[in-house]
Amino acid sequence: MRILSAAVALAAAFGLSTAAGAQDYPSRPITMVVPFAAGGPTDTVARLVAESMSKSLGQQVIVENVGGAGGTRGAGQVAKAAPDGYTVLLHHIGQATSASLYRKLPYNPATDFEAVGLVTAVPMTMIAKTALEPKDLPGLVAFVKANKDKVTYGNAGVGSASHLCGMLFMSTVGTQMTTVPYQGTGPAMNDLVGGQIDLMCDQTTNTTGQIKGGKVKPYAVTTKDRVKSLPEVPTMQEGGLKDFEVAVWHGVYAPKGTPKAAVDKLNAALNTALEDPKVVARFADLGTEPEPKDRRSPAFHQQFLIAEIAKWKPVIQAAGVYAD
Repeated sequence: MRILSAAVALAAAFGLSTAAGAQDYPSRPITMVVPFAAGGPTDTVARLVAESMSKSLGQQVIVENVGGAGGTRGAGQVAKAAPDGYTVLLHHIGQATSASLYRKLPYNPATDFEAVGLVTAVPMTMIAKTALEPKDLPGLVAFVKANKDKVTYGNAGVGSASHLCGMLFMSTVGTQMTTVPYQGTGPAMNDLVGGQIDLMCDQTTNTTGQIKGGKVKPYAVTTKDRVKSLPEVPTMQEGGLKDFEVAVWHGVYAPKGTPKAAVDKLNAALNTALEDPKVVARFADLGTEPEPKDRRSPAFHQQFLIAEIAKWKPVIQAAGVYAD
């Protein structure tokens, strides 16, 4: 009986301790890992969200850039982090595509994380150096087909959003281009503006300013509807590519085993951030908007991730392009 009583007392004490810990969370700064270089489109989204989340959580959310290996280095670091709610990941569509792009991934994107919530789905734009000849998307498709060995397409590296968009474009039009991988979006954009490469497809968070500044030539956006911040740019479907639609969605993750109480507090802070007028306005400037509220729950996020893994697997396998 004494042993039983002691066990009951210990369990009760543990329960009280856990409850107290949940109430106290967070009691110190939280690290938000971005698996790409600073200054890129995903980093921009993360910093806007982190700043607003810091206010509602009462603790600073510090963005840490851990680039390399197409985003898998940073994601792997979070997968192995202590599941205490103090290390989270903000990743884009690459969290789903890495499951197929990497045949020897040291973690499982679907099972080694706790989904916290979706953030935003950023449209992409097909853009070119200003001197490129075609005037519209049909003309661009014809030009690429006629000059496939000469046309150069830049991307931010294997597994990046720009790489995925380019791969889907080439698959859709049935023509390969000479691809030029870079170590990040910044260097690729610099060479496009400078005329060293011909084409690039990247997120509106990174291209809107360049388009409005007349530094690149826009051909189309990759979403079903035109983008509010770029109303003059037609969609891929308007340009004749009826089945071409892709958006770079972003989500927040915690290591598997993170207490539900911590995940719930992170989700609540994320929801608050996505309703912050400053975040909404800044997203609009960048050509995107927060995900609708019914898509921000951990449960929806997890289901969506699984569906996206299944969606991209046949596309990647058909292309036969792997990152390892």
